[in-house]
Formats: sequence, structure tokens, C-alpha cells
Amino acid sequence: MIGAGASGLLAAGAAAEGGARVLLLEKMERPARKLLITGKGRCNITNQSYQSEFIKHVHPGGKYLKKVFSQFYTEDMIALLEKCGVSVKTERGSRVFPESDKAATVVEGLLEWVKAQGVRIKVNGSVKQLMLAPEKVAGVKAIVDSKETWFDAERVIIATGGKSYPATGSTGDGYHLAAQAGHTIIPVRPSLVPVTFSGSLQKRLEGIALKNVTASVWVDGRKDKDDFGEMVFTADGVSGPIILTLSRNIVDALEARKNVRLSIDLKPALDDLKLDHRLQRDLDAEGKKSLKNIFKLWLPSALIPFFLEKLQIDASKNGHQVTGAERKQIRLMMKNMVFDITGYRPFKEAIITAGGVDTREINASTMESKLIKGLYFAGEVLNLDGDTGGYNLQIAWSTGWVAGYNAARSL
Repeated sequence: MIGAGASGLLAAGAAAEGGARVLLLEKMERPARKLLITGKGRCNITNQSYQSEFIKHVHPGGKYLKKVFSQFYTEDMIALLEKCGVSVKTERGSRVFPESDKAATVVEGLLEWVKAQGVRIKVNGSVKQLMLAPEKVAGVKAIVDSKETWFDAERVIIATGGKSYPATGSTGDGYHLAAQAGHTIIPVRPSLVPVTFSGSLQKRLEGIALKNVTASVWVDGRKDKDDFGEMVFTADGVSGPIILTLSRNIVDALEARKNVRLSIDLKPALDDLKLDHRLQRDLDAEGKKSLKNIFKLWLPSALIPFFLEKLQIDASKNGHQVTGAERKQIRLMMKNMVFDITGYRPFKEAIITAGGVDTREINASTMESKLIKGLYFAGEVLNLDGDTGGYNLQIAWSTGWVAGYNAARSL
């Protein structure tokens, strides 16, 4: 077993429960470092959506997971954690967290479970090479505590993660191992990652958070995808839940050298006509106040200076002095505040990795390689990634359990 993250722990535990002798090799000095920081340290364990809804949040093809989920899904993970003494709670959006609000509770519970099954864990053990016999796996070569060591094994599970948050040990090792076995690697890139934009005025937006807005991605002049919820401006761009969800499309479009723009609708609950009536009513009712003060009725205070400068409207003029053309300008910008997206932040700031081992070469019923007998894959190393909300961890749990269970069963 290679990698003691979310998928690796599930794979190791499931394989040991199935009667296999399991050695779990982890390159870092302790297991599950990335799991400890998920959900900002709270650990969004899973999402209790119906499977039909869940797979809509998985890319590039969530239907691949149907056979996986038929064997191990959200209720199974929750039951396992409760068996480990970890109580959970469900929050908005069907997101599941530990009641303790601490990822460490989940890690500790899973480690106790894995060890109770008899799994041996070796830390500081970095796997460098697969040992391959004709068309089957025979073991691995690893550096353990600075010493080269060979481990014979009839079954090997690669659960090394992707390339996001490399400081936790996710440095893409699994892709090299998979390539040694002849597997196709779909080009990897950051996903669930903040994006950056151009322009001098934007720097003054840093730290401004927006709620209940709709952000839309436009690629080469055509609307690609949108999402509703919360976002925040950073020093050089934007982040937050809806931006992270949209980032996969943005990254792919930028990689294809396409023109990408982000449009923010600050008033998605109002159509153009209703918003125009609202603006007119407020301007009439507050006609003796300055436009800058009237804007406080419409926008967060921190956003107003940027808004007025972008519109180039005199902020000191009274409400009754605002012309119909200026009111139209205000309305249009409220419904379509546009930024030119120029890039995205690196892997070290990405929550997940898009791309990876081509799932067409992996048996979805067992997670075994179709190319090399006895070689299995689980978790982020695969070309599967989900939106925010617990989807990625459930992919890791499910593929890990299915890989471990079937690897042991096949012995």
C-alpha cells in the first residue's frame, strides 16, 4: 500500500479486514497530513446528496463512480467513522463534518481502526519504483529511513494523492509509478484554486467578501458556467466557494489559451426591470443625499469606491441629480461587474488536482489496473475530481475501500 492519506487509510483498513497482510508505506514523517487540513481543519467528510446528484459534481465523468458507490458510499463512511468513535453532523448543502469540528478527530479514529486491523505502517518510506513481472505486479522498491529496501507483494495499491498542497507529501509520485506500469496520465493541473485577474483598480478590492451573488465564466465571448453563493477578493484576484467551483473551467480555458472573463451579478434576485425600479425609488426617496451615501443602500461599503471610480460618476452629486444614463450605468455594472482572468494560483494553493491516471484503464468494479494484474489505484491520483462540499473526500474514501476490499478478495 503506497500512501497513508484518506484513500490509503481506507484501502489499508479494508484490505486488512478482508484477511490480507498489509504494509502501508508513507513518505512523510506521519500519516494523513493533508487530511488534517481539509475543510480548513474541520474536515468536510462527505456530502449526503443522492448518488444521481453527487455524480454531477464529479469531473470529468462522475458516472464512472456508480459501480464504486454501489459498494461503498456516504452512509458506509459515516457508519465506519461511528464505529471508530467519531460522531458526525450534517450542515447546509448536505455537507458532513465531525461533531468536534476537528479533522484530527477523523484522522485519529481512522488510524486506530487501521492499526486494530493489523496494518503495519512505515513512515519516511518513499516508493521509487514498481517491481513488475510479466503483466503483473511483484512488489516495490522504496527508500525507508534513507535505506533502499525491496518489498515483495502480490498486490500493490497506489494511493499517493495528486500534486496539490505538496508540503503535505502530494508531489505527484503516483503518476510516475503509474507511467512505469504503462498507464496513461491525463495532464494534471490545479483545481479548486483561486484565480487571478488584470487591472490596476482591482488591488483595492482585497479582502472584500460578497454573499448571495452569481459569478459567471465567459470563454471567448460565450457563457461557460455559473454558480451562486459566496466569494472573496484576494490580493491579485478572487477566491471563495463559487470561484473554486468555477476554477476548473477557468484553468482549462486558460490552458487552451482562450480569453476568459468573470462576470459578477451583485443582484441576482432582481431582473433588470426590478433593479431599475429599485434604484429609481431609492434615488427619489434619498434625493438630497450624496450618491456615495445612497450607494450604501445597494452595496457593501468597501466596494463603493471601486464601483464609483470604475463608473466615473461624481460621488458627491445628490441623488436627484443622477441622470437616467448614469442610473443605467449603475444597473448594468451591478448585474455585470466584469474582470479579465489572466491566470490561477499554483498547486501549493490548490485544494485538489485535476487530471491523473486515466480511469478508462482502471476497472471501476475493483479499481484494479486493466494493464497490470494486482495493481490498484485509489483517490486523487486518478483522473477524478469534484466540486467543493465533501465530494473529493468521498471519492477518496470510496475508491480506497473498493481497492482494498477487492485486492484482498482476489488473493
